[in-house]
Amino acid sequence: MTLRPFLVTGVDFVSVPTRDLSVTIEFYEKTLGLERSALWQRPGDEPMGAEFETGTVTIAVMAVDRLGIPFQPHRVPIAFHVDDVAAARATLEASGVRFRGETIDSGVCHQALFEDPDGNLLDLHHRYAPKAERPDAAAT
Repeated sequence: MTLRPFLVTGVDFVSVPTRDLSVTIEFYEKTLGLERSALWQRPGDEPMGAEFETGTVTIAVMAVDRLGIPFQPHRVPIAFHVDDVAAARATLEASGVRFRGETIDSGVCHQALFEDPDGNLLDLHHRYAPKAERPDAAAT
């Protein structure tokens, strides 16, 4: 068997659809505190997207109607790493963010689900169990 080099070598960005780019930019920049690194705009035209840095993967919010794509929010979460889910949740709740139920303790991580202004599902996530201690570690 000949080993081939990986075709895919990383993830450049994750796309997040929006109907109102200015509201979404404010949410990701001001409420979540992410650094905006780019604004997609042709000269003399309205912006059609913006990029935000998380430290590992860029989040690209896109005015999908301007790209000819019908709007549909993400229904599975994008998990944002935080050091303390309870503290991050309290900070966001103080800013008016509403969460979907209680914080989840899966046995290996804490998670708290919420939505951005367009209904895209997001997740505050903190893995507290080292990989060797995870219940499925022997299977991987």
